[in-house]
Amino acid sequence: MKIYNTLTKKKEEFVPLEPGKVKMYVCGPTVYNLIHIGNARPMIVFDTVRRYMEHKGYEVNYVSNFTDVDDKIIKKAIEEGVEASVISQRYIEECKKDMAALNVKPATTHPLATEEICGMEEMIRTLIDKGHAYVAEDGTVYFRTRSFKEYGKLSHKNLDDLEGGKRSLLVSGEDQKEDPLDFVLWKPKKDGEPYWDAPWCKGRPGWHIECSVMSKKYLGDEIDIHAGGEDLVFPHHENEIAQSEAANGKTFARYWMHNAFLNIDNKKMSKSAGNFFTVRDITEKYDPQVLRFFMLSAHYRSPLNFSADLMDAAKNGLERIVTAVSNLKFLLSNAGDFAATEEEQKLLEEAKGYVGKFDEAMDDDFNTADAISAIFELVKFANTYANGERSKAFIQALIDEIKELSDICGLIVEKEEGLLDADIEKLIEERQAARKAKNFARADEIRGELLEKGIILEDTREGVKWKRA
Repeated sequence: MKIYNTLTKKKEEFVPLEPGKVKMYVCGPTVYNLIHIGNARPMIVFDTVRRYMEHKGYEVNYVSNFTDVDDKIIKKAIEEGVEASVISQRYIEECKKDMAALNVKPATTHPLATEEICGMEEMIRTLIDKGHAYVAEDGTVYFRTRSFKEYGKLSHKNLDDLEGGKRSLLVSGEDQKEDPLDFVLWKPKKDGEPYWDAPWCKGRPGWHIECSVMSKKYLGDEIDIHAGGEDLVFPHHENEIAQSEAANGKTFARYWMHNAFLNIDNKKMSKSAGNFFTVRDITEKYDPQVLRFFMLSAHYRSPLNFSADLMDAAKNGLERIVTAVSNLKFLLSNAGDFAATEEEQKLLEEAKGYVGKFDEAMDDDFNTADAISAIFELVKFANTYANGERSKAFIQALIDEIKELSDICGLIVEKEEGLLDADIEKLIEERQAARKAKNFARADEIRGELLEKGIILEDTREGVKWKRA
C-alpha cells in the first residue's frame, strides 16, 4: 500500500509504527454552524481510508477532534446571548447527525478542545522550559519559530520569504513578538470570552496547540498518519509539527495526507459569492449516499467540482449499483437451492479479478475513482452472468462481493425495504389476476393506485418486482 506523503511530495510504501496497528489523527471542524460540503470531503475521504485499512486487517485508532472554542463560536454566542458551550454543543450534535447520514463512522475518540486545556498548559510549559516559547508582557505565550530548525518542511516554504510576508502584514499588538514568524500558544481573555486560569494569564489556547495535545494524549508522541484538507498544510499543520517535535523530541507524524479543495461550478465556495452549501442544503435534494458517492468519484488529491449535473451523474452511478443488488436479491429468491456448479465456480474466480482491481486502486494512494470503476465492472459482470438457472450460492456470492467493496467505500447499496401492507399485497394479486383475464384497464388502474402509495411496479421476465419511490 502506497500513500502520497505531503512531507516528502512522493508516494511511499506504508509501514506502520507498530505492526497491525494504525494511529491516525484527522483535524475536525470548528463547530459554530452546520457543516458545509467542503467539511464533508475530508470526513468522507479519510473515513474511507480508515475503512480500507480495517479491511486490510489493521486495527485503526482513529482520532478526530471538535474545535469547540474559537473566535467564530464566541461571536455567535454573543449574538445569541448564550454561553459559547451552548453553541459548540449544539453544532457538535448537528455535525454528528450529518456524519451519520453520510455513513461516516464515529471516530475511536472525538476529543473536545475545552476538555484538554490542562494538557495544553503542560505542553506550553515544556516548550517554555526548552526555550522554544516565551511569555510577552501581556501574558501572551508565543512559539519561537526559528528555534525549530526544520520549520517549513511540510509546506516547503522558505523562512526568509515567510518573514517578508509577515512583516508586511504585522498588525497592532504583534510588535511584542521577538520575530514576526512567531505564533500564539496562549492568549489573554477579552471581555465576554470564556477563559481558563493559566500561569501566564487568564485566557485561552491558540488554535494549533489543541491538535498537538489531543494527538499526543490519544495516540502518543509519534503517529502514523495525520490528515486534513490542503488548506491546513500552512500554517496549522506546519505549526503542529514545530510545537509537537520541539516538545516531544520525536517525529510527530510519518505520513501527511491532504485532500484537495472542493469548488462549486468551478468557483471557490464562499458565502459572499452565494455558492455556499451546507450538507443539509444538499441532502434536501439528494440522498446523503449520493453526496458520498460524488466525493469518492475523484481522487482525493484532485480538485473536485460540485455541480447539479455531476450530482445527477453520481445519483445515476449509485443507482446502477443499488439496482444490481436489488435484481440479484430478487433472482436469489427464485434461484435453485443447490451448490455452485463447476461453471459458476469458474465465473466466481473471474469475478475475484474485479476485487483485485479494487484493491490495486486503493493500494495506490486510495484511488477511489478507479476503485468505484472496479465495482461497476463487477456489477456489469453480475448483470451478464446472473441469469437462467443459477444456484443460490452463486448469486449470493456476487451480492456479497458487491456489498463488501461498496461497504469499504461507505456506500449502502442494499436498501432496507419494509413489508407490503396487506392491502397493497392484495392489490398486486388483483392486478395479476386482471392481466391474466386480459382486463388491462383494471391492471393499469391498480398500477396507478400503487404508484400513489409510493410503490413502483416493474414487470420483468422473472416476475413482478416492486420498490418504494
